Amino acid sequence: MKDEIEAGVEPAAPVWAVFGDLMSVMLGAFVLVLMGVIGIQLELSARLESEVRQHQEETLRRKTLEETLMQRQTLEQALARPIAEGRVTLVDGRIGISGSVLFALNSAQLQDEGREVLKSLIEPLSGYLQSHDEILMVSGFTDDQQVHEGNRRFADNWELSAQRALTVTRALIDEGIPSSQVFAAAFGAEQPVASNADEAGRSKNRRVEIAPVPRPSGEQGGPGQPMHSESADENIAPAGSLPVAESTSQVSADKTQLAAPATGEKPRE
Repeated sequence: MKDEIEAGVEPAAPVWAVFGDLMSVMLGAFVLVLMGVIGIQLELSARLESEVRQHQEETLRRKTLEETLMQRQTLEQALARPIAEGRVTLVDGRIGISGSVLFALNSAQLQDEGREVLKSLIEPLSGYLQSHDEILMVSGFTDDQQVHEGNRRFADNWELSAQRALTVTRALIDEGIPSSQVFAAAFGAEQPVASNADEAGRSKNRRVEIAPVPRPSGEQGGPGQPMHSESADENIAPAGSLPVAESTSQVSADKTQLAAPATGEKPRE
């Protein structure tokens, strides 16, 4: 009877086996949780790095903008008198001079009035260059009217704007601006500031602009320490090498060897 009862009872599973299964389940759950936490941590770390990088870029952008605004304010203060007298304009850090003030029609020879205007700019420009590691770009511009075939002095608006820019550049050097701190650039009829549909607009487009630009990275010397240059012609760069991102055309080097936006009043017969 006893043997029959014992034969009908199934033996219980060992406790250690149940405990081992439970531990396996818990270990698997722990691994899953750990992988989830690591994934979240990596995502948060990547997001934090991205935010830090964006913050650094924004800080640098603001700093650059503040420096640019301060430089423009400094230049505006230095040019307060000629601006107040209506001799020049200052827009976005670029000093504009009407071509009719500087040159007679069909001429790249500086007029007395134009020379006086340039003389009034020497002191404020020199002071600005002394405190900023920049150089001056003298840019010549014309309207879109073609040079008449009968005018043999200039082949086209490129040559006219180039010669006028070079004339202004040399005048600035003659008045005391170091030759290593100024260069010329010609833009012809490119980059108009007004419509060429009427004479009023074309008159605004015939101009010379003087703008401080960053010194090329290959040049040595800081504010007040200009590099040595043998002649003014060394500062005439081909249009293709202009440090101006806006330039949309090139001046052929064999015609002008210049690169400065000059005031271009286009020659007419």
